[in-house]
Amino acid sequence: MSNSVESVDLYLEPADSQRLAGLCGPFNDNIQHIERRLGVEVVQNNNHFRIIGEPAALRATQEILKNLYIETAPVRGQQKAVDPNQVHLAIQESNALEQDEGPEDDPMTLIKTKRGLVKPRNKNQQGYVRAIVTNDINFGVGPAGTGKTYLAVAAAVDALERQEVRRILLTRPAVEAGEKLGFLPGDLAQKVDPYLRPLYDALFEMLGFEKVEKLLERNIIEIAPLAYMRGRTLNDAFIILDESQNTTPEQMKMFLTRIGFNSRAVITGDITQIDLPRGQKSGLRQAIEVLNDIDGISFTFFNAKDVVRHPVVQRVVVAYEKFELASKAEEERKANEYRKAAAEKRDSAKVVASSTGAGEQ
Repeated sequence: MSNSVESVDLYLEPADSQRLAGLCGPFNDNIQHIERRLGVEVVQNNNHFRIIGEPAALRATQEILKNLYIETAPVRGQQKAVDPNQVHLAIQESNALEQDEGPEDDPMTLIKTKRGLVKPRNKNQQGYVRAIVTNDINFGVGPAGTGKTYLAVAAAVDALERQEVRRILLTRPAVEAGEKLGFLPGDLAQKVDPYLRPLYDALFEMLGFEKVEKLLERNIIEIAPLAYMRGRTLNDAFIILDESQNTTPEQMKMFLTRIGFNSRAVITGDITQIDLPRGQKSGLRQAIEVLNDIDGISFTFFNAKDVVRHPVVQRVVVAYEKFELASKAEEERKANEYRKAAAEKRDSAKVVASSTGAGEQ
């Protein structure tokens, strides 16, 4: 990045004091957020914004302000204000924080649903969506908040509405996240619903509650725990396995061998949040090792920079990554010290044995 500092003038039209207040946020919080994240200075006078910073950051800031100002346009007479989440997502979408910039002529792959277009918010999400479209089996691996499940469900809805598949099947292992829920009352649906709720939430957002209920009644959309996949062959389907880090190697193999003709599968998971019993290997971890070079299977690995939830989530992920790396380094240091001490003890024993043998002679 260039070290030269430049300035540019931006005029947002129409000049509307209420919309400008909604853009800037209370006490100019939104503008200050942009300044901190992009390393620029923004001076505002009514609808005139002077932006000072490095050229790449200037361009990104202009686009972010223009796009956010569009979001403040009244809807049915209701004035809209920009919230901090929208600012965070706009910065993510701008790719202004990317260290390695790729070619700009790479076309954007969009997902179309009845509720509107779903657009990837960063380059890694873009690669993930493209991989889903072009491969039969796709793995999305990374921390919470990177859009793995949401984009997979959006792609499934798009494929169903285009009549590329005849049904959507969503599944996940029913593993408790470090808690003991005990006996759950009710029928099968009521017992497994808590585990599958994130999938329902994504579907409701894409299609609406009534549409989802109708498709569930007709079995065009099926949501079931992973254990119920055994023995089935799934043709003409878009299949999503969520929370796959909690599968065993046997369950992962069982799931992958269920995929039939004209079907696509997306497997999502976070290998840092495994809830299996201690000592049990994750099926997702093994699949990464076994299937990495197989044609027709793609892997997209997300990291903390791809988190598109509240900005603090990104910082939480980074903090845990640093802690885990430090813990591993400390464990390795202690193991090396133990091995060194054991080797020295063996050498000392040999010297003593040799000396004793020589004395006896």
